[in-house]
Amino acid sequence: MPDLDSLKHRLKELLIERLKFEDMTPDDIGDDDPLFEGGLGLDSIDALEIVVMLESEFGLKIKNESSAREHFSSIASLARFVKERTEAKVEA
Repeated sequence: MPDLDSLKHRLKELLIERLKFEDMTPDDIGDDDPLFEGGLGLDSIDALEIVVMLESEFGLKIKNESSAREHFSSIASLARFVKERTEAKVEA
């Protein structure tokens, strides 16, 4: 598992690619910038795309998008969520 900073950078790259933010770079997205409600201004369709991204890229299964939404508030919280879930999966 990569360190948290590498994971944040990878998540930024994936969001830019998946959500087609063609004029953005990972440096344009702050680790603590809100992803929804201001910030990047993502919506529920984007949240679903994040769920699909996490499943395909990291093998995470997210059963309830609304309960996971708190983890989707920023890149930093998303990276912590991915790291915790992938480490728990490895230990199980």
